[in-house]
Amino acid sequence: MPGFCYFPHTEEDIREMLRKIGVSSLDDLNSDIPADFVYKGEYDLPDALSEQQVREFFEGLAAKNTTLKVFAGAGAYDHYTPSVIPYITSRSEFLTAYTPYQCEISQGTLRYIFEFQSLICALTGLDVANASMYDGPTAAAEAMRMCVASARKKNTVLLSAGLLPNVRKVVETYAKYSGINLEYIELKDGRTSLDSLKALLEGGDVAGAIVPGINRLGIIEDLSGFADALHAAGALFAEYCDPSALAVLKTPAEWGADIAVGDAQTLGIPLCYGGPYVGFMACTQAHMRKLPGRIVGEARDSEGRRCFVLTLQAREQHIRREKATSNICSNQSLMALWVTVYLSLMGPEGMKQVNDLSYAGAHYLYDRLLETGKFRKVSDAPFLKEFALEPLVDAKALQNVLCEAGFFGALLTEEGYVTFCVTEKRTKEEIDAMIDVIKEVQA
Repeated sequence: MPGFCYFPHTEEDIREMLRKIGVSSLDDLNSDIPADFVYKGEYDLPDALSEQQVREFFEGLAAKNTTLKVFAGAGAYDHYTPSVIPYITSRSEFLTAYTPYQCEISQGTLRYIFEFQSLICALTGLDVANASMYDGPTAAAEAMRMCVASARKKNTVLLSAGLLPNVRKVVETYAKYSGINLEYIELKDGRTSLDSLKALLEGGDVAGAIVPGINRLGIIEDLSGFADALHAAGALFAEYCDPSALAVLKTPAEWGADIAVGDAQTLGIPLCYGGPYVGFMACTQAHMRKLPGRIVGEARDSEGRRCFVLTLQAREQHIRREKATSNICSNQSLMALWVTVYLSLMGPEGMKQVNDLSYAGAHYLYDRLLETGKFRKVSDAPFLKEFALEPLVDAKALQNVLCEAGFFGALLTEEGYVTFCVTEKRTKEEIDAMIDVIKEVQA
């Protein structure tokens, strides 16, 4: 077959396969399609381009994009990506390593999955992590299912009203088709209310609750008493986390959480128009058999050498579908590798510096925005890199002015507030330039 030198099947191979299934040609495979529906014309395909022409074509498309300075968060954060990460992730032992189900020839993949799990456990303080989930919202949905699977004859899961809207929507969708009842814990003074949680627990049917460590207003939650109240009611406590912030905040384990979930996009993954990202999920040892997704463990081969294998596979891979912990959970592990390289490069001190710079920039912007007289405080609660203010100008007009000046920020919340976010990538000069633009916005 000239021009198809990379096709593995010879003409003889194809004839043998057709003979085996009792047909004489490839066209016979489509014989049940009515002739009127078969396209018989020539395809309108463009002429072939040279490599240089292809590059110029795509550079022209890219030039149509508007690049803005990002002062927004809401679950996706513009953190710095070390330039060495794409190089390391493209190395052949990672990029071409085979599926982890065949451990004999996939030690590269299995090793970095193991390292990813270990690093997530270090950040969360919990015993076991999987590798990995599609994104943060689906990880939260799996945490909901895990709460119900771990509880006996309980079918209600509580969600904090402080969770991001996209997280709540995905969990609601999973709950609808899993027959799970959801109820919401109210916010009080911008934080998830412990009193509201306790009132909902009195219903007696609660399997667990999902509460953010940092809520959608950017406020750092005080989760004191949440674990005690839930555990006393026989329910599980799941925390939805920003893993980058866990380098400087109390860990889910320190709050007494049974499960930790979130989106690891903050660990060096570019915004990239919304994905691909990677969700993470960790839990205490007591609940690891209900943990969905892949889990890699350390073992020894016949010569006593350290090696890695998939473990606890009877949770889903090799059992009946209806008995599995989940059937739609594993993230393509390239992004888990990306996160693993990022954390390995940054180390504890690097992660602390990221948060120190983000904190300093966010608080500087917060103070400057209030000085303009165009915003009012929403809360005095502590925040790290993201915060909400009440706008005293039209929010849509504010967004448009910022966008025209090259800034992306002032995202609207459901209460009518606007949120801003500052990461280590934003400079004082950029913040001051944005403030100058905001000063010109008419009330």
